[in-house]
Amino acid sequence: MFDKILIANRGEIALRVIRAAREMGIKTVAVHSTADSDAMHVRMADESVCIGPPPSPQSYLSVPAIISACEITGAQAIHPGYGFLSENAEFVQIVEDHGITFIGPTAEHIRVMGDKITAKDTMKELGVPCVPGSDGGVPDLASARKIGEEFGYPVIIKATAGGGGRGMKVAMNADEMESAFMTARAEGKSNFGNDEVYIEKYLTTPRHIEIQVFGDGKGKAVHLGERDCSLQRRHQKVFEEAPGPTITPQERAKIGKVCADAVAKINYIGAGTIEFLYENGEFYFIEMNTRLQVEHPVTEGIFGVDLVREQILVAAGEQMSFGQDDLRINGHSIEVRINAEKLPNFSPCPGKITAFHAPGGLGVRMDSALYDGYSIPPYYDSLIGKLIVQGRDRDEALARLNRALGELIVDGIDTTVPLFHALLQEDDIHSGDYNIHWLEHWLAENMEQ
Repeated sequence: MFDKILIANRGEIALRVIRAAREMGIKTVAVHSTADSDAMHVRMADESVCIGPPPSPQSYLSVPAIISACEITGAQAIHPGYGFLSENAEFVQIVEDHGITFIGPTAEHIRVMGDKITAKDTMKELGVPCVPGSDGGVPDLASARKIGEEFGYPVIIKATAGGGGRGMKVAMNADEMESAFMTARAEGKSNFGNDEVYIEKYLTTPRHIEIQVFGDGKGKAVHLGERDCSLQRRHQKVFEEAPGPTITPQERAKIGKVCADAVAKINYIGAGTIEFLYENGEFYFIEMNTRLQVEHPVTEGIFGVDLVREQILVAAGEQMSFGQDDLRINGHSIEVRINAEKLPNFSPCPGKITAFHAPGGLGVRMDSALYDGYSIPPYYDSLIGKLIVQGRDRDEALARLNRALGELIVDGIDTTVPLFHALLQEDDIHSGDYNIHWLEHWLAENMEQ
């Protein structure tokens, strides 16, 4: 087991890793930019190293600075959290070349799953159901038009290296194909340096369902059920829950086994999430995230496991602490993402926290790096906390969420808390009757201007 690990991240996820490591008796190293010198993860870690100025490319994305921090402190392993360098295959290779352990999958697995065409082809070979669409990249507009005619409209054009909703455009009919195709290519080029795109049949009313998988790197893997992440704004998740309110135990067992078997066959190591669109009882693969997800706490809640601890265990060459037969769902868990944003336009709202009080009580967890007097810097993602609740069933979890939101105090800035108060008044939220387009429509009618 490692004596010391470095966390190549910031904010609540850095704190999350520090807590797991501390329970395991492992010392931690926090890295930080000059803007984060007084951040909570810096205060909580055993050691800290400043790795550069505020802009991410000069600090949290600076591979030489992070490797140097490892060498200076003697850290034997790096946990990447999510975002930043967590799915950068080149970074993983450099880490390994320096004799440092990367707490996550191999560079090759990240590389394969990072390219959506390669990922889709790989999943097809492994028996995972995929959305009908083009075989590989689509080179030109003429080819795109032929695919649209073959599969029928609407279709969605996606940048192969895309993510976070960027490089994705829908063509509802043939007249929209040219604009959608050219825009997706342009966004792919500007955001990811790659203008290759592929095309899939566009499902009109799907839910977003993702399966949590975990492998030991030696051919053993399990699934930890599903999360429903259908409530999204501009392809960004805002409300996640487990188990999914529309997934039957039979569906869960079937798709879960497919996913676990797939990652076992490739000797996948650590946590991963296989994401699907789900419509009319069918699952369609869209991508695999080769890292810990923001929403991992809802899975931890219903299974009673610490996914970060398991990541560290298998990275150190030890056995997973559970097998598939040990995993039993207990209750229902919901997470809402609290962002420093001003409604109704969701504009970033950095600033000084004049008062902060985290809710508590039975079944309530608040993952946040906030504290009284902390100044949220303007340079990074607006996520400032995740409120996670658990109940014996979904109704109890929703009631607990409503109560916990009422206890949460974040003064000095605007946050997205009012959005969740409003959503909890909607019958569709309580019945679970929504799809990935529901929130966009609701916002257009009720909040966004």
